[in-house]
Amino acid sequence: MDYINQLLSRLNPRQPTAPTTNQRIHRVLLDVAGSDIDIALRRLDTSLEGLLDREVEERLAQYGPNAIVHEKHKGPVKQLLSYFKNPLNILLLILAAVSFYLGDKEASLIIVIMVAVSIVLTFVQEYRSSNAAERLRAMVSTTATVLRKDRRSGVPDEVNRYFNIHLSPAGPQRREVPLDTLVPGDIIQLSAGDMIPADVRLLSTKDLFVNQSSLTGEALPVEKFAGLEQVEGKDPLQFSNICFMGTNVVSGTATAVIAQTGSQTYFGSLAQMVGQARQLTSFDRGINQFTWLMIRFIMIMTPLVFVINGFTKGDWMEAFLFSVAVAVGLTPEMLPMIVTVNLGKGALAMSRKKVIVKRLNSIQNFGAMDVLCTDKTGTLTQDKIILEKHVDIYGQENEDVLEYAYLNSFHQSGLKNLLDVAVLEYAGLNEQLRTGVNYRKVDEIPFDFQRRRMSVVVEGKGRHLLICKGAVEEIFSCCTQAEVNGERIPLNQEDLTKLIDITRELNEDGFRVIAIAYKETAPTPQTYSVKDESDLTLVGYIAFLDPPKDSAREAIAALNRHGVAVKILTGDNDVVTRKVCREVGLQVDKILLGNDLEQMTDEELAEAAESISVFAKLSPAQKARVIKALHMRDHVVGFMGDGINDGPALKAADVGISVDTAVDIAKESADIILLEKSLMVLEEGVIEGRRVFGNIVKYIKMGASSNFGNMFSVLGASAWLPFLPMQAIQVLTNNLLYDFSQTAIPTDNVDDEYIAKPRRWDIANITRFMVMVGPISSIFDYATFATMYFVFKANTEAGASLFQTGWFVESLLSQTLIIHIIRTGRIPFIQSRASLPMFITSILICTVGIWLPYSPFAHALGFTPLPLSYWPYIIAILFGYLILAHLMKTWFIRRYGLN
Repeated sequence: MDYINQLLSRLNPRQPTAPTTNQRIHRVLLDVAGSDIDIALRRLDTSLEGLLDREVEERLAQYGPNAIVHEKHKGPVKQLLSYFKNPLNILLLILAAVSFYLGDKEASLIIVIMVAVSIVLTFVQEYRSSNAAERLRAMVSTTATVLRKDRRSGVPDEVNRYFNIHLSPAGPQRREVPLDTLVPGDIIQLSAGDMIPADVRLLSTKDLFVNQSSLTGEALPVEKFAGLEQVEGKDPLQFSNICFMGTNVVSGTATAVIAQTGSQTYFGSLAQMVGQARQLTSFDRGINQFTWLMIRFIMIMTPLVFVINGFTKGDWMEAFLFSVAVAVGLTPEMLPMIVTVNLGKGALAMSRKKVIVKRLNSIQNFGAMDVLCTDKTGTLTQDKIILEKHVDIYGQENEDVLEYAYLNSFHQSGLKNLLDVAVLEYAGLNEQLRTGVNYRKVDEIPFDFQRRRMSVVVEGKGRHLLICKGAVEEIFSCCTQAEVNGERIPLNQEDLTKLIDITRELNEDGFRVIAIAYKETAPTPQTYSVKDESDLTLVGYIAFLDPPKDSAREAIAALNRHGVAVKILTGDNDVVTRKVCREVGLQVDKILLGNDLEQMTDEELAEAAESISVFAKLSPAQKARVIKALHMRDHVVGFMGDGINDGPALKAADVGISVDTAVDIAKESADIILLEKSLMVLEEGVIEGRRVFGNIVKYIKMGASSNFGNMFSVLGASAWLPFLPMQAIQVLTNNLLYDFSQTAIPTDNVDDEYIAKPRRWDIANITRFMVMVGPISSIFDYATFATMYFVFKANTEAGASLFQTGWFVESLLSQTLIIHIIRTGRIPFIQSRASLPMFITSILICTVGIWLPYSPFAHALGFTPLPLSYWPYIIAILFGYLILAHLMKTWFIRRYGLN
């Protein structure tokens, strides 16, 4: 398209004479599109038989893997350096530099250690998570069907080429290979549901329709042909014999030769410009909002502390160093590590439950999902279709119907769906059918979602036989007569009504009914098309049964208990859908059909979607529209699909869910891949997603409320005391130890009531929690101040060290223990216990905090040994703090809810 060329030219305006990547791609595509097939193959140094294995290896080394680098893979060093760009780490390093410049080398060293600990922990966890995620993603492979020739080992290439071309009557081998191993010159075969794996020149096509919306924005598929293209004055996207990476086959079949791979494709050139920028998810935006909320607090708090201490103490340098330490103390430097560890741990835990997370941040949307839209087949049903009946129009068993169905399913070259597999398996038991029927395929009219039928044309017994199968209504509309006991009878409207009634009765019994019709034509060479699907003879229908899954009822009930409403979006008819839904315990008061949906406005559909659980006879676009309607009602929507027609819905959903057996386009569009097509597996993944999000929110609430409370404590103490309430080195040590205690949060348990409902990112709720719970710590900080000031007489410069030591210990112990209050909505330690690692780190840090005033490091840190009489006071203060914090938290949850 012109706008792509214009964009490229704007990006490189000073080099008009140097060919851009886009221009080079344009030239290659012009050459192959404007050439005959033979010339195009010679240009690409290949043949219709495909490449030798040795040639593939050489070209793979020359051109590189066929992959678009959406996110450049960083080496360990670059990945480690990238963490310094985090605004929190930048702030801390600036503060460290200021401290060092002003001569406070100890404070500078501690700040650097804190940053290093955060970065190293984040790096180790993210590196491990990335490697694990790559291994998980490798379990979900996307492949292409390629023609390649055997290479006889130890034989020169020239001999191999001779043997493969001239002496191999069986021809090239069809192989399923990973997309990234394709090279220019490879011959590939395409069918409905396939992704176009590279930029290709079509060699042969049959009713090929391709969705190019990812490149052109065109909503409707375009038809492609293999003929010679007039290329003058055209943009490559307008070429009818070229297909592009990033598009997908909607219907039809084709054979093509690869012209460009990887970053040299049209899509690749575009990805190099804009592919690096990924849109932030709601989870990313929430983390950023919290980060900048804390930075704003720091920017307000630090100058206040500096000014107050400067005026009251008279030592501006000491006041400045103290304000720097306070800024460090307010910085949630462990946030990147906590988030990374939680997401990585969650992804690994979900993989053990047969749920693979392709995009880590989608875990939050997975847990927040409150509506799951899914197809019926394979989720509610066993996904194992059984052919039960093959009958004529009067319901009598008929072998001709089975024969026609077998020929159609056997000879079609598109996707063989479960119905085709059931026909072939059933017919495979009939030895006479398999060996007694000899037909040669002549042509094919592939399935598409508008006609809802497909046909094959075979030659045998001196005739061409067009055999059509499809949805009952669509086949009826093409038939003018029926065949019963070898005789043909005309069909009238009354007959059609009776047949539809019979079909409906079968549907009500749970059968899926497919009609079979045929037409004989003279064996003349011709190309068949949709217009030939007329004046057919109806021979009967085949009926399939897809029994409901035993686990479906239990899974739906479990999802409902966890606050996830299940809605069925299917292209199947409403009668079969209603029966299956009732058998699995899904309430069906009303079914909204695609035709009725089309007549609704967006607002009307949004209102209907709120209460209706089953939508039937939907087109792909209508599925996506239902999801968008649910978004209008502020739902977080997941969609589970595995078919070609599920692509739009997967992209429209907040979290797209597919299975490892899905077609390529569905797997690529999905955020979550299930290794087992089961709602029960999905329910377990939802729970894990909520657990991950819950542990992240614990740290955020902890950091926000603690920092907000410290603000009041530091401001009050600074204004009241004749000395600093805590030395800068002590503030930094306190923060370093406290941060270490929080590293175990990702291992923590999450209460059942928290994971019982969807949880969304709610920065307003976190802010309320911070404002209401945070100041409680200040109450007991002031109680500590009063104790040290009045009881222990630490109210002069001589007693400053004792005062600072006493507040250091209280502050560290209270911050370390309060996580056990915040982490649960229940009574801590009794109704809900933290994980063992959290208990251990809490006890360890509390022990270190108590030991430090008596340790060999006490003098260096400015500590004074605390008298034994101090400990009863501090125990009472801590006990009161924990009790009041629990009561406030309980009131907050009752007032604003658990989030």
